[in-house]
Amino acid sequence: MIEKELKALISLLDDPDDNIYNEVKSKLISYGDDVIPHLENAWETSFNQLLQERIENIIHFLQFNSIKKALENWKNTPNKKLLDGAIIIAKYQYPDLNENLINEYISRLTQETWLELNDNLTALEKVKVLNKIIFEIHDFTGNTKSINSPQNSYINNVIETKKGNPITLGIIYLSVCEKLGIPVYGVNVPAHFILAFSEKPNDVLFYLNVFNKGSVFFKPDIDKFLEQLKTEPKKEFYIPCSTNTIIKRLIQHLIYTYDNLGYLDKKEELTELLNILE
Repeated sequence: MIEKELKALISLLDDPDDNIYNEVKSKLISYGDDVIPHLENAWETSFNQLLQERIENIIHFLQFNSIKKALENWKNTPNKKLLDGAIIIAKYQYPDLNENLINEYISRLTQETWLELNDNLTALEKVKVLNKIIFEIHDFTGNTKSINSPQNSYINNVIETKKGNPITLGIIYLSVCEKLGIPVYGVNVPAHFILAFSEKPNDVLFYLNVFNKGSVFFKPDIDKFLEQLKTEPKKEFYIPCSTNTIIKRLIQHLIYTYDNLGYLDKKEELTELLNILE
């Protein structure tokens, strides 16, 4: 019965009367994500441009709603995982991505790192192992040629191309550290994103620049960087930030890149996602 009703509704999507179209659209949306395969099938078998455009709009509306709900749930989850947040944001652009493949890849990175660690290693030695696995063996690198490409902000694309921006490279690094119990955290520095090795709250041993293969640096280097930016130093620029803040930075960077490219619709939608985390 539902199958027949869906087919009948979909067949009305190319009605020139906007009132009828809006009524049909509302009815289809009320079925939720379950209607998407039926809409996709209708799109594939139709040569009607108006019908295809309307189907695309409805599918996008449903998928975007799912992203908003997923992000809201993630925000309210205690001990939320950074990687899960990055996957939700990637699904904004790639709704059909296989998150299991991403999780399996991070688990493989973690296993390879764990095999080279032991309890006697110093903090710097642990970081050396992490850098070797992530930046030498797996060849992750900063995408210096296209630093402001939106693709650098989608975790699935970064894993596939091995190129990313400081935030996504940081998310991969942090996800491995989280699984291994290594006290490395994100630091929300203006115009950059760095990591901190911090065994005690607000007591940072050193910092890491994942955009430069995990190179180690110290507080005076941040002082100098802020001076170059003509930015007043604040405590938050030196200490670990929350998981929520990192995903906000990821969304903010996407808003910036799409704004530069003139994709105002994406800018507006991503601003909606950002507001969920505020």
